[in-house]
Amino acid sequence: MHTLPQQLANGLFLGSMYGLIAIGYTMVYGIVQLINFAHGEIFMTGGFGALTVYFYVLPNGTSMWIALPAMLIGGGLIAVLIAVGAERFAYRPLRGAPRLAPLITAIGLSLGLQQVVFNFYPDAKTDRTFPQLGTESFNIGSVHIQSGQLFIIIAAPICMAALGFFVRLSRTGRAMQATAQDPDTAQLMGIDTNRIIVIAFAIGGLFAAVAAVAYGLRYGQIKYDMGFQMGLKAFTAAVLGGIGNIYGAMLGGVVLGVAETLATAYIDGIPGMQQLGGGSWAPVWAFVLLILVLLLRPQGLLGERVADRA
Repeated sequence: MHTLPQQLANGLFLGSMYGLIAIGYTMVYGIVQLINFAHGEIFMTGGFGALTVYFYVLPNGTSMWIALPAMLIGGGLIAVLIAVGAERFAYRPLRGAPRLAPLITAIGLSLGLQQVVFNFYPDAKTDRTFPQLGTESFNIGSVHIQSGQLFIIIAAPICMAALGFFVRLSRTGRAMQATAQDPDTAQLMGIDTNRIIVIAFAIGGLFAAVAAVAYGLRYGQIKYDMGFQMGLKAFTAAVLGGIGNIYGAMLGGVVLGVAETLATAYIDGIPGMQQLGGGSWAPVWAFVLLILVLLLRPQGLLGERVADRA
């Protein structure tokens, strides 16, 4: 039990990354009822965009403390452009089509983005080393925090607070709420719903890029196919928290991250379950948790029962 605080902290770090990615899923679904399964690859392109800025734009030897803001801007710009482009050219033409059509399109776009990075980015097929902030670490009681982990615990609350203020207090945020509630009525009231949908995709892409930089700082490497598993878990977090609820997405991410970490650390210590522990079983326990929550509360932790929009 003396390692429990450290394991909870590790789960919080991991869950914050899940939550940032999950916000992209939940915002798009809340407004246009679309599951953007290419969002995991948008996360991946944000990481490679940040890496490109560091290796090919900034001068050699630039300190990471100076390079990090530029990497966030570069990665965010790439992810936002791809997210907005996907909405405009892949999803918008299919907005009135049966729901299976945009779902298949999202899967195809996901595979396409993977192959683009795989074929055109140098050495993308192998793990690319991601620059680190340094070897410094911090101790809070018995909890050990690395520099890469420090970034995510600062970035995630700032992003969440900024999004909350934006949605609640800004004119555009209120327009997003109206569009999510009833897009046809919102359009009749003078709201440009196409613009609102583009903004939702852009915010999701930006947050995914922040999560990608956090991933690179935490694990020290990125790869062209990293978006598949992270995207799948982030989607799980969005459903767990209540799809369509931005606060639920972050809560679901944190719950999922903590559950994965604790299961990985402690399951193999239970008599008779030694074969079910370890990191390879972490995704299994994540989905076991999701199934249990959906059995008890189908709308998710913070979701509400609403009628299906026609």
